[in-house]
Amino acid sequence: MIPDSEGVPGRTVEAEWNGRPVQTWVPAPLRERRFNLSISTARAGERACAALRLADARLPPHWEPLARLLLRNEGVASSGIEGLREPIESVLIAGRTGLGGTAGWVADNLVVIDWALDTAHEPLAVNTLHRWHRQLMQHGTLSPEMIGVFRPALGWVGGSSPLDASYIPPPPSEIPRLTDDLIAFANDNPEDLDPVSHAALIHAQFEAIHPYGDGNGRLGRVLISRTLRRWGVASRATVPISMAIARDLGGYLAGLRLFEQGMIDPWVTWFAEIAERAASTTNQIIDQAATLMARWGEATLGLRSDHSAHALLPHLPAHPLLSAGDVADLLGISERSARTALAALADFEILSPVELDTLSPGRNRHWFAATALLNLWRA
Repeated sequence: MIPDSEGVPGRTVEAEWNGRPVQTWVPAPLRERRFNLSISTARAGERACAALRLADARLPPHWEPLARLLLRNEGVASSGIEGLREPIESVLIAGRTGLGGTAGWVADNLVVIDWALDTAHEPLAVNTLHRWHRQLMQHGTLSPEMIGVFRPALGWVGGSSPLDASYIPPPPSEIPRLTDDLIAFANDNPEDLDPVSHAALIHAQFEAIHPYGDGNGRLGRVLISRTLRRWGVASRATVPISMAIARDLGGYLAGLRLFEQGMIDPWVTWFAEIAERAASTTNQIIDQAATLMARWGEATLGLRSDHSAHALLPHLPAHPLLSAGDVADLLGISERSARTALAALADFEILSPVELDTLSPGRNRHWFAATALLNLWRA
């Protein structure tokens, strides 16, 4: 055991892997822990909460489309942390067509984040986590009997086996009890924790439990988004937390290891600083999107006033990937007129043709993307 000033963070339990003994780590249930954060750590959490609330409030009331853009970019960034990297245009096409591969895997992550935000004020339950996992893994490589259920075997993080792993989470027998505790903690509103610190502890404990055979990192970051939405810290948009984490992966992994060893303050402080950076990223995206939309509006002033391209422009944040059929449905015009609108915006380099083979049966659609909008998260 590793004692610390906040109590015992967990215990080692011996398990067997291929006939050889290994030491697993069983974290203490969250409701049995004493989280006495230092004054400086508590203030870091409060600053992060204030920054996130201010950034969320800056979203124009009518601009839900920008919130959708933030959600897409958060899902892509979270998948990227796990090494699942695909052009966002490919991900959006996969989401529209149901295609598999890495793009389909990332698209499934977007769906899960969306579900979590839509139901953030409902009680979390084991079945909710299983449902998220089934969606997340439907284009993955995990064996079917391990999808939507807790892992039935020993897991590990890093290395080729538990013998050289950097971390061995609790054996399967411990997972239901620890997950029930995590869910109860996630559904609670601890008076001594601010929302950012609450999210930090939920995420770290989920990663320590590592309840599934794959997808734990992405699901754990979904829980961050859900917690911040539930507390009202990010009531209108997705916090681009994964975008900020991706810029300090070393700090992220080190912080999780410190949490597992019982050193709560360093982890929560690091997480609060990352959340504050995410708020700054939100502000940047809001400003840059507004500038971009204004520039595009000025660029198209030379088109006749009734040109369908003018009507299409405001839809781009919500629909950054479009086909002629999409435009026809959005604007209530013919597909011929829709193609004219797409061609006009392509002439102004507002839209770009997407050269991707969707491999779908029949005739492939011609896609156009507002690439500059999709790339804002890289700023």
